[in-house]
Amino acid sequence: MSEKEHQETTEPTAEPTVNTAEQEQGSVHQSADNQENKAPSSQESLQAEVVELKDKYLRLLAEFDNYRKRVSREKIEMINTAAQDTLSALLPVLDDFDRAKRIAEQEGSTEPFSEGMQLLYHKLYSVLRQKGLEPMESNGIAFNAEQHEAITEIPAPTEELKGKIVDTIEKGYSLHGKIIRYAKVVVGK
Repeated sequence: MSEKEHQETTEPTAEPTVNTAEQEQGSVHQSADNQENKAPSSQESLQAEVVELKDKYLRLLAEFDNYRKRVSREKIEMINTAAQDTLSALLPVLDDFDRAKRIAEQEGSTEPFSEGMQLLYHKLYSVLRQKGLEPMESNGIAFNAEQHEAITEIPAPTEELKGKIVDTIEKGYSLHGKIIRYAKVVVGK
């Protein structure tokens, strides 16, 4: 066989080899295309999962922040009203002091309210005010069912006292703005 014949016979066999290599490359490209087609769907699912996790994280963070604020408010409120029971127990003592002082200040009274008792009275009131206890003023103002407890109604001595408080039987008190005892009052009708 001559060289030319040999080349001719070998060339056709070489072409299928090249074709096979091209086919393999083509199939690699096809499988890469298939993976690229699959990759976006997995990439999209990963992105959706990231978005979902971010949403969960933000919600959890907001929920925790609300919890922290609520606990802080409750703690402050508990601190402010922690002594409420003790101060409520002291209110009858304050009432007795007020009555004794009122009786001693009346003209013709034989009951003295000594200077020492006066100092005790003012010191007790100032300490309780520092703790947040405030007496509620009620004489002469309009009756409010949220702040006052009406004991009775009497005919108003003057026209301007109709629907207003004529007398206070027992003072009302609030602790840091929260009513701990309602004022017991007499209302004019």
